[in-house]
Amino acid sequence: MVSIGDNPASGRLTWTLRNDARDAEHTVVPPALRGQGIAARLVEALIEDARSEGFKIIPTCSYVAAQFDRHPEWADLRA
Repeated sequence: MVSIGDNPASGRLTWTLRNDARDAEHTVVPPALRGQGIAARLVEALIEDARSEGFKIIPTCSYVAAQFDRHPEWADLRA
């Protein structure tokens, strides 16, 4: 979850454990926080966790899938 300053709104990326992979199902950023790179930061945090914890990611969320397409260096983390 990510929030900016005192704003009570927060962005989040939800996932479900599927075997040894995390299925990234939804990335949600409220309108008040859009355009600030929050969704990208959420995906980058998931990538960092995958590298450090050794799991793969199923990019069901269209935003996460688009980020995988933009970052070929993440291909080894795609389930």
